[in-house]
Order: sequence, then C-alpha cells, then structure tokens
Amino acid sequence: MATRRVTFRLYPKPNAVHQLNWARRMHKDLYNSAIANRRVQYERYGHSVSYYEQQNSLPAFKEVWIEYKQLGSQTLQATLKRVDLAYQSFFKGLRGKPKFKSIRHYSGWSYPATSGWKVHTTGDNGYLELTDLKVSLRMRGKARTWGKPTTCTIVYRNGKWYASITVECTPVRETSDGAIGIDFGTYQAAALSDGTVIDNPRFQYQSAEKIRMASKQKRRKRAPNFKKKIKASKRWKKASRKVSCIQQKVFNQRQDWTHKVAAQIVRGNSLVVTEELNLKGMTKRAKKGSKRKAQKTGLNRSMLDVGIGNITKAIEYKLQEAGGFLVKVPTKKVKPSQTCPNCGHQRKKNLSERVHHCSECSATYDRDVAAAFVMLSWALGISVLNRGEEISTSIPRHTGGWKQISSLKRQKPRT
Repeated sequence: MATRRVTFRLYPKPNAVHQLNWARRMHKDLYNSAIANRRVQYERYGHSVSYYEQQNSLPAFKEVWIEYKQLGSQTLQATLKRVDLAYQSFFKGLRGKPKFKSIRHYSGWSYPATSGWKVHTTGDNGYLELTDLKVSLRMRGKARTWGKPTTCTIVYRNGKWYASITVECTPVRETSDGAIGIDFGTYQAAALSDGTVIDNPRFQYQSAEKIRMASKQKRRKRAPNFKKKIKASKRWKKASRKVSCIQQKVFNQRQDWTHKVAAQIVRGNSLVVTEELNLKGMTKRAKKGSKRKAQKTGLNRSMLDVGIGNITKAIEYKLQEAGGFLVKVPTKKVKPSQTCPNCGHQRKKNLSERVHHCSECSATYDRDVAAAFVMLSWALGISVLNRGEEISTSIPRHTGGWKQISSLKRQKPRT
C-alpha cells in the first residue's frame, strides 16, 4: 500500500464560506497563541514548552474560550503540531524563528484522522462533508488511483478553497522494458539518449512582463504597515490578488508539464538514468562582490524555471509505481558532458559548444544527447570508462540501486 495525495477544488455556498473563514481565523488565533505561550514561558521562566504540554492544556483552554468547542479536538492538535514542527525546524537551523501570522498568510487547517470529515466520492468529483462545521461542500477533481481516505487538509489560496486528501491505495502504472538516459539543462529542458529533445517551455520567462507590470501597479497602492498601524487599501488587495493569480498560473502550468513529461518517459522506459545534481548549491546566489551577479541570477532563474528537481521526483515516484528503476550517475566521476559516448575520450567544453565533436574518433552528436548516452552506458555497464568494474553505489535508491541493476539482464539502449 502506498499513500498518495489528491487535491480537489471546493465550491462552497455563501453560508459555507462564512463557516470556513471563521474556522480558518480560529485556527490562526490558536497558532499565534501557541507561539506566544512558548515565547513567554521561555523568556520569563526559562521553560521550553513541548507539544504534549500544549496538547494536554487544550481541554482547559476550551473551557475558557468556549467557541473552540465546536472545532474537532484533533484539528486543534494538528495546529499545535504545526507550531511544534516550525520550532523543530528552527532549532535545526532549517528556517527562521516562527512568527505570528495574519489571516492573510494562514492557509488553512488539517484533519489528521478520519474523524470530523467524510468524503463522498470514488475519486471523480463528489462532495466533502465537514461534520464539525456542519457544512457540505461540492468538490471537483479526479484521482488517478483512489483508495481509503486517511487525512484531509482544507486550503485557502487566491480566493479559492481546496481539499487536499491523502489516500492509501495500490497505484498501478504501465511501463515497458526500455532504458533511457536523461540530461537536464536550461537551453533545452531535457535531452534523451535516443535523440529526443524536450524543449524548455519557459513559463516564468513568458509571464515575467505580466508579473512586472502587475507588481508595479501593486507598489503604487497603499500597502499595510503593522508597525505604523496602517491598513492595506482595497486597491492594494485587488492588485495583490492579481499578482498571486499570475504566479499561481505559472505554477500550475509547470506542474502540468512536469507530470506529463514524467508520465511519457516512464510509460516507455522501466530504467531511467540521470545525473546526480546538487541543485541547492547550483542555484545559490552569487558571492558578494562578484562581477557576474546578474548572469548568475539569470542562470538561477532559468534553472528554477525548468524545475529539474520536480521532474526528477515525479519520475522517481512514477517509476516506483511501475516497478522500474532510477539510477543517478555521479557527475564528478563520469563527467557526461566532457566524455565521448563512442570512444570515451574526455575533453572540456565551453557552454557555448552545443555540438559534441570528438577529435579522436570524429563522432558527432548533440552535446546534451551525447551526455545522456554516456550516463545510460555507464549505468548499464557497457561504457568504456568502467569496463571490468562492478557497478556499485553506497546508498541505493528505493526505486532501485546500481547493484540491483547489475544483477538484472542487461538491456540494450534505445537508439
């Protein structure tokens, strides 16, 4: 059994919208109260409040704030757990100190179990019943594989309501016995070892002018200032929603394209080979005083626009559903972009060189296609760089490691 998340769009009636907004505000106040409690206890008394301490105080808290009795106890516990996770991330140095949130930045709440809500669907549209709020919401969406619902999260984003439901299911995905190597880039989104090239859609670049103009109009409106107790104007809120809608559209376009490309690759190949990239390090800001700060910023924006990490994760879990294997080649050892796929001769290339031409064997390939073929040959053990070596890796991927690959029957690369 696997756990999958399905998101449905909700269409609440006016009275249901009022209830949803009320519940969101109540959870926001509880979130802020939990942060205030932790701060006061630590600053005044040196006591670090734990999650279980706040959870055990919920019954007494609801006796004072009786309006919280309508909300389910598990949803309130989930909100307190969200505060605890924020502090754990802060202690580990993964994020900043948790801050108080306004209703504008508080997205929603969660039902961590099956109590307090009930979904009536088989994975294709239906309606959602929130028993604690006594509302029934029509929802629209379609799940690829439906199963047993376990948790539900209500999300408010850009004036729309969504229900994110996790289900326990047994996903099944079709695939074939093909093997393919993939080289990701910014000039071209991906190049496959069989010669196929996937163009970069550049969703962010195409919408950059719209975002710039909408942001310019937003800056001309009266923005909120909590320190000076200045409220945002209605025109600022309207302009802010416009910017958010454009950015959300770019996100949706990239997500749709990512899953379509990943599904197409997995449908024809049970073995996918790609390079092991440190995307966090590759997209870091330029060093202070760098003369190429603008170029580095543009490169980072182009890499994030492709969404290499998202594509890799999508391919990985889809291969897991299909029973395939994902292999990540060590880039520093193999050097796919500098290696000839025909003879193995290595030569450094500038980024401007888009065609691979080997000076030893006179082989000519597209640069990215050649790199993809080198990675696939290395994973299958037929590369001239590792002939006679055992294919091994210290940390096998859960979708399949190199040791598992070497024990299988070798598959001929698709040309």
